[in-house]
Amino acid sequence: MKLQQLRYIWEVAQHDLNVSQTAQSLYTSQPGISKQIRQLEDELGVEIFSRSGKHLTRITPAGQSILSTAGEIMRKVESIRAVASEFSDNKRGSLSVATTHTQCRYVLPPVIRQFIDRYPDVSLHMHQGTPMQIAELAANGTTDFAIATEALDLFSDLVMMPCYRWNRAILLPLDHPLAQLSRITLEDVAQFPIVTYTFGFTGRSKLDEAFAKQGLTPKVVFTASDADVIKTYVRLGLGIGIVAKMAFDPARDDDLVALDGSHLFEPSVTRIGFRRDAYLRGFMYDFIEMFAPHLSRELVEEAFNCRPGQEMEELFSHVHLPDH
Repeated sequence: MKLQQLRYIWEVAQHDLNVSQTAQSLYTSQPGISKQIRQLEDELGVEIFSRSGKHLTRITPAGQSILSTAGEIMRKVESIRAVASEFSDNKRGSLSVATTHTQCRYVLPPVIRQFIDRYPDVSLHMHQGTPMQIAELAANGTTDFAIATEALDLFSDLVMMPCYRWNRAILLPLDHPLAQLSRITLEDVAQFPIVTYTFGFTGRSKLDEAFAKQGLTPKVVFTASDADVIKTYVRLGLGIGIVAKMAFDPARDDDLVALDGSHLFEPSVTRIGFRRDAYLRGFMYDFIEMFAPHLSRELVEEAFNCRPGQEMEELFSHVHLPDH
């Protein structure tokens, strides 16, 4: 059994069993990959992939178990490389982050600028997706960090640490009847069509919970994962918008009115996380602290050793989270 063979089966699985695409990504030949996979299967005495002619069709039950272990091995290999890189040149490398559009568009830009100024030779890679996609990218090692607010049960394999609290704003056209009120209620909001986030994105669950507690059924007529899209349809008169407060820019959005919705909805908490078996290089600790200044290296290292759930909550119970 060779490390190269484990890498090939792992990469093939990541490329949806497309050997041709795998070969291109690894800068090698398709026949070479197929040959190495066959040799590994012959040595192990089981098929990792089922086939139809020359095409791989699915991963066998035995293959699922083998690939799970192969993934762990590949992550350990990357950790070894990271350790070596840290000692050979601690200011060079790469950092990849999986997050949502809202974080990438409205929160991360100043953090990225600060990070690039300090580490100009570290290449940054941003991956945007749904919470499920973000969790998968971080769990399988495609990205170093996951930054998310919703569906945190999907991130049980990761160390997820609280970064900041945030709440919502109600966006209205300038001539909207609610724009004349100094303080609105959920009953006021429920009278009008609503444009807001797709379920599972950017704290949408808190919005639904608030209406349900009041026995109200919101008239959600349009949803999107992107606050800029939501604002576009508010401008078109489709409905009133409910977005993260951080997504409202008074200078750019001067044709809209933003009413504070903090008294209507429970605050949400955005978290940053990484795999429990990850090796964090120095610049990775710095990125975390730039994003959430209370997450010092010492606190992050403590989090590594915490069990998920109550123990993790107790670790951060004394930490005052900033509002965004």
